Amino acid sequence: MRALFLFFVVLIWCSEVCAQKFSAEKGYIKFFSSAAIEDITAENKMASSIFNEQTGEIDFSVPINEFQFEKSLMKQSFNEKYLESEKFPQATFQGKLSGYQKPLTTRQNATATGKMTIHGIAREVVVQGSIENDKGNLVMRAKFKVKLADYNITIPKLLWRNIAEQVEVTVVFNYSSL
Repeated sequence: MRALFLFFVVLIWCSEVCAQKFSAEKGYIKFFSSAAIEDITAENKMASSIFNEQTGEIDFSVPINEFQFEKSLMKQSFNEKYLESEKFPQATFQGKLSGYQKPLTTRQNATATGKMTIHGIAREVVVQGSIENDKGNLVMRAKFKVKLADYNITIPKLLWRNIAEQVEVTVVFNYSSL
């Protein structure tokens, strides 16, 4: 009886220890807006994420006020008028990664499916990207479009030629094992 109990304790311990969990503390997010009058790019290197390779669960959080722009007035307008970062300080994603084969030995395509929340609006999304193992660390990349209207981000009529109705988002997370 004691041997059976010990077996279950070791089995439970191993399932916890052997589960590969990864974190990224300084992920990279970039968005690009191409409009008739000007192109706008902003970068954020303060995104954080957790990925559980065993279950495929992935969560990430992006502090909105950490986006850096070429012009300070753009950053101010972005935070105050468009994304209202005091009211909605984070953009988040909670979902699952699928479509890749374990163990990771080469770069593979993967699909993230889940709920993205921007500007207080949560929407189900499917994002195509890639995942690879780089010397024991995981690297995830994706590039996708976000329609501003889907997240109740309005463009003033005077600026419709300055700001695109949809922006291209690039995401790169370099994960370390927990």
